[in-house]
Amino acid sequence: MTEVIGITGGIGSGKSRVCNCLAKLCHLPVIDLDRICRQLLVINKPGWLALQEILDKDFFSSSGELDRKVLRKGIFADDALRGRIDTLLHPLARQEMARQVAEVSGVALVEIPLLFEAGWQEDVSQIVVVYADPEVCLQRIVNRDHVSEQQAQQAIDAQLPLREKALQANHVIDNSRSWQETCSQIHHLADYLGCR
Repeated sequence: MTEVIGITGGIGSGKSRVCNCLAKLCHLPVIDLDRICRQLLVINKPGWLALQEILDKDFFSSSGELDRKVLRKGIFADDALRGRIDTLLHPLARQEMARQVAEVSGVALVEIPLLFEAGWQEDVSQIVVVYADPEVCLQRIVNRDHVSEQQAQQAIDAQLPLREKALQANHVIDNSRSWQETCSQIHHLADYLGCR
C-alpha cells in the first residue's frame, strides 16, 4: 500500500516550491491537486460539465473555455458560490487523486492546497504544512498574481488560517524567510522521513 505524504499550506506560502524540492531530494513522485483540477476543467471534462450546469455564461470565453480569472475572482468574493463549486469538484478531484495514488508503489507526495478545508486528512499518512507569515503570503500573492492587496487578502481569508493548519500538521516547514533557511528545514524533513 502506498504511503501518502500530504503537502499543504496557504495561498502564497510556497507549498509547490517546497513540495518540488522535497520530491527531488527524496526521488518521490508528486501528485498535484491543482493540476488535477485544471485537467478536470478542460472543455467537456467532468469538472467543466459540472460547472456549466451552475455558472453563468460570463464565466466562460466565447470558445467555451472556463475563464479562470473570472472564476477565481468569483469564488474569493462569494462564499456561497465557492461552496457550490467545491461540492461539485472536490469528489471528482479526490477520485482522480486516489486513482493516481494507486499507481504509485512506496511513497507519494500529494500536494493538496485545501486538504483541511476539504476534510481529506484521512486520505494521507502524514501532513506537512508549509507555513509563511500572513504579510509574507499577502505580498507574494500581489507580486505573483498581479492583484490588489484587497484581492490577495480575500484569497487568504477564503482558506483556513495557516496557524490552525500548522497545529494539525505532523511536520511544519516555515517558508517566511530566505529560501536557504527553508531548504535547511526541507533537508531535515527528508532525513526524518528516511528518504535521502
